[in-house]
Amino acid sequence: MPSINNSINITHILRLCVKRIQRARVILLGSLPNRCLLCQQRIDQMDYEQLFANQVLTGVCQVCLAASLYQHEVCLGCGREIALLQAYCGKCLKHTPNVVVAPCSYHQGLGPLIAAIKYQQQCAPLNAITQQLACRIALLIKHGIIRRPQVLIPVPLHPNRLRQRGFNQAWLIAKQLSRLTGIPLDDSCLTRVVDTEPQTGLAGKQRRKNCHGAFQLQAEIRYQRVALIDDVVTTGTTVDEISRLFNAQFVHVQTWCLARAEAPGLLD
Repeated sequence: MPSINNSINITHILRLCVKRIQRARVILLGSLPNRCLLCQQRIDQMDYEQLFANQVLTGVCQVCLAASLYQHEVCLGCGREIALLQAYCGKCLKHTPNVVVAPCSYHQGLGPLIAAIKYQQQCAPLNAITQQLACRIALLIKHGIIRRPQVLIPVPLHPNRLRQRGFNQAWLIAKQLSRLTGIPLDDSCLTRVVDTEPQTGLAGKQRRKNCHGAFQLQAEIRYQRVALIDDVVTTGTTVDEISRLFNAQFVHVQTWCLARAEAPGLLD
């Protein structure tokens, strides 16, 4: 029977092996051809690993990434620019809409990359953008603007759409966020029961009609605070429909996404 000291030594050796494998992976990935999908320049890792341990920047360079992130504070209700770090602008304070947290605007740089993740299975930039979302979340939690949820719930696809696409980008984002934040992922309590047509190109009223009754909670929810995870929030119709289900069980909902597609003219 192994002694306690031998068990400790084996554990220590295994941890060292894991660290060395992770380091070798970073070196290998960093040496492979890696160009930014926006500017087509070779991606220089610089000090990226110091910011995100054992991570390699892929799909988007640091210059394009930094230029595409919000350069100012935004309202978590409508996405409008605001002067101070707070939840809502004056207009949204009157009706306190659902909170939407994103690191950038869909219209100001990263939109083509996020669309490519969904429609072209080009997932190279997904980790980098998700890491920026995690940083934004950490800042808002630190300053008490939002509360840390108990669980992450990816917006589900209908089984037909999942078979057609082959993956759910919201699930991939939620998985990465769970690893970065330590918040567990639950993909079993919410399902999409209606195979709705794509929301792209639909007007607001059409979107609401399209999403009505499309989702279902599987059982009584045991959480008090949840975060819905999606790639993009446009009018908020999808997350509003899901939030209605959770609110009926007195569950607080916020939405985390890679980017927000604000209303036309809002950022002018």
